[in-house]
Amino acid sequence: RISNIVKMIDTNESLKASIQAKAEHLADSIVPFSFLGFFGILALTRDVTRATSVLMVDYSCAIRLSTSISVISAMLEASNRNVLVKGGKYLEAVKDADVIVFDKTGTLTNANPQVQKVTPLNGYSRDEVLRIAACLEEHFPHSVANAIVNQAKKEGLVHEEEHAKVEYIVAHGIATTLHGLHTVIGSDHFIFEDDGVEKTQELEDIITSLEKDGAGSLIYLAIDSQVAGIISIYDPLKQEAKQVIHELKNLGIQKVVMLTGDCNNAAKAVANELDLDDYRSSILPEGKASYIQSLKDEGHTVIMVGDGINDTPALSTANVSISMQDSSDLARELADVTLVSSNLNELVTLRKLSVSLFDRIHANYRFIVSFNSSLIALGALGFMSPNTTSLLHNGSTFAIAATSTRKYL
Repeated sequence: RISNIVKMIDTNESLKASIQAKAEHLADSIVPFSFLGFFGILALTRDVTRATSVLMVDYSCAIRLSTSISVISAMLEASNRNVLVKGGKYLEAVKDADVIVFDKTGTLTNANPQVQKVTPLNGYSRDEVLRIAACLEEHFPHSVANAIVNQAKKEGLVHEEEHAKVEYIVAHGIATTLHGLHTVIGSDHFIFEDDGVEKTQELEDIITSLEKDGAGSLIYLAIDSQVAGIISIYDPLKQEAKQVIHELKNLGIQKVVMLTGDCNNAAKAVANELDLDDYRSSILPEGKASYIQSLKDEGHTVIMVGDGINDTPALSTANVSISMQDSSDLARELADVTLVSSNLNELVTLRKLSVSLFDRIHANYRFIVSFNSSLIALGALGFMSPNTTSLLHNGSTFAIAATSTRKYL
């Protein structure tokens, strides 16, 4: 993966930060003025030595070298801190970002959900509901599916293959035929809207009660167009999540948002606990992408942090996308930045590093312009020989390039 990223950076100009492109353009555009300065001083003074002193100094070398070296050094330091960045442009986007959007499961949570409660309905027993659910979910393992399968295993519920071929619908659920009966398991949207299972008032009351009990998400099992049971899932938040969000706000992020397919009560509880600025619940993958696009249309620069296949539309829409260690292969390949561990503190490190990078680049610019302008002025006035201005100019270029490799954090 690292090799592919290096190859992509070497061959893809579009991955350069805009400040790198500007530096290269500026360096190229300054060159003619060095010759104009030489001929101008020569015409005014008729002194070849003074004119040559001016010709020996320019801004382009230091600007071009220091900017590129600074960006490469920042990317190297990021990789040493478990953050893989695919190009300088993404460091620039992280620096400019004013909104960060999080997926919930596996991003803000530990991606280690547990079955909190199994509620059987319509004549089915608790063991039947959990056994059938595990039998279906084991075919397409993800964090919630694993929780159901592990709970059935823990309780010794053996589930033999009694169903037809299963069909997985991304971010929705699983559909199959069990003993000749149409069977589905998945989200509220999938069961009641897509599959048309009736949601009675009695069922509404049960759902409300489960949500109040603290269920993070609810998985519904429906057989023959009737809800056979509801499985309550709880996924604890990452220990560092609240502190990371607080630090990101202190670093200039104006708005922190959570997008989740979970029910509103569960999403609201998490949003309140983490002091989020906004959240969207029961949202589908295309809804996540639409929300991020609306933020961009309002003029925001958006970071999206996600880990699943259902997050890929949103990741591809954001200005910069970040995937986690345990993300799906598709999410990792698509993301502009990959966190090698699952610790959210690396987001703070990435933000600090990107801000420090551009502080250094601008500081380098100020030094290059002031120092080389002084050399040009002293050479034009005859206070320095061409040898001296050349030595000082090239020495300063080497020094500024060398100091650009220093650590940022």
